[in-house]
Amino acid sequence: MAPRQTVLPLAYRTFFLIIEPISALVGAFYAHFRQNEYLAMTAHSSFVRVPLGTSIVMSQLANLYLLFALNEALVLRSTGDLRVWNTVLFVLLIADFGHLYSVSSLGLWVYGDVSQWNAIDWGNVPFVYLGATMRIAFLAGVGLGPQSKSKK
Repeated sequence: MAPRQTVLPLAYRTFFLIIEPISALVGAFYAHFRQNEYLAMTAHSSFVRVPLGTSIVMSQLANLYLLFALNEALVLRSTGDLRVWNTVLFVLLIADFGHLYSVSSLGLWVYGDVSQWNAIDWGNVPFVYLGATMRIAFLAGVGLGPQSKSKK
C-alpha cells in the first residue's frame, strides 16, 4: 500500500520548509563564523578569545544546526507522507525541549523576561516556543482536515 500523500496547509509548509530552516542556517553561521558574538550573547558575558576546544564544539554545533536545517527542509520537502512528517516533527519537538533546557543555567528569567532578552535569546526561547507550538499543532492534526483530502 502506497503512503498517503497529503497537501499540507501553507502555514505549516512555510514555517517548516522555509522559515525554520533559514533560522537554523543563521544559527549555524554564527556558531561557526561568529563564535565570539554567539558565545557572548548566549552566556550574557564577553569573551576575549574563544578557546580551541570551545571553538571545535561551536563548529560541531554549527554542523548540527546545518543538519537540522537540511533534514527539515529537504526530507519534509521530498514527501507529503504524513507518517514521515509526523516522525520528523516529533523528533524535532523532543529537540525543542532539549534546546529550552540547555539555557536553563541562565536562570528562570530566560524563559519569560522579555526585557532581558538579547538577539540570541529571541531565537533560543520564543522562536523555539513557536516551533514547538507549530509541531504540537501539526502532530495533533490542527488544520490538517479530514484524511480524505489525500492526493494521488
